[in-house]
Amino acid sequence: MPWIKRKLRGNSVFVRVDAKGQPNTNERGLVEIIYKLKTDSKIYNASWNNLVPTGDDADEAPFETEDAPKPGEAPPKAEAKAKAKTIAKGPALTKDAIIIYTDGACSRNPGPAGIGAVIVNGDDRKEISEFLGTGTNNIAELTAIGRALELVPEADRQRMVVVHTDSSYSIGVLDKGWKAKANTELIMGIRAQIKEFGALQFVKVKGHAGIPENERCDELATTAVSRGH
Repeated sequence: MPWIKRKLRGNSVFVRVDAKGQPNTNERGLVEIIYKLKTDSKIYNASWNNLVPTGDDADEAPFETEDAPKPGEAPPKAEAKAKAKTIAKGPALTKDAIIIYTDGACSRNPGPAGIGAVIVNGDDRKEISEFLGTGTNNIAELTAIGRALELVPEADRQRMVVVHTDSSYSIGVLDKGWKAKANTELIMGIRAQIKEFGALQFVKVKGHAGIPENERCDELATTAVSRGH
């Protein structure tokens, strides 16, 4: 299947498309991308809304190449390594642990901002996709965490709760004692929320590394920005 060249957050990537140059999205609206035209390149998933034209019309023309992995397949030698990288490392989970993933998006900084979150509480799964109006990336990341914590029932807040985020800033100001120089009111509010939980932990995940729930949160956040309400 052919490819086109686009930009993902400033980086050049190759996007798998159909013969007409239209995205081949999966059930979650994500497309396959690679960073280098090599048969052993790792395939990542990204939201089509995050992929912007390079500015060169020639890059929008679909092209075929043998120097790329097959659709939906990881290179044989890299398969185990790629799989390991897509799993977020975190604490040993209790059977009743509540798992949260969050992400924030901002088309400019500051600019239109949105949040995405996934909350898994046993068989119950909730998703958040909310437009914030004008804000910064840090505000969006923090707000996503706050909104997700709000959805954890009070009766469950003494259970193990693990919040996954790709925001080092959010973990720093909420969990590592970093001094808040901005967004102080928002940070203080979330710190107060955290005190209501008996066993809450944060896990730093790598953004855009193929971690399914992190990618889903990115999609929810960017969709909220695109939707604008």
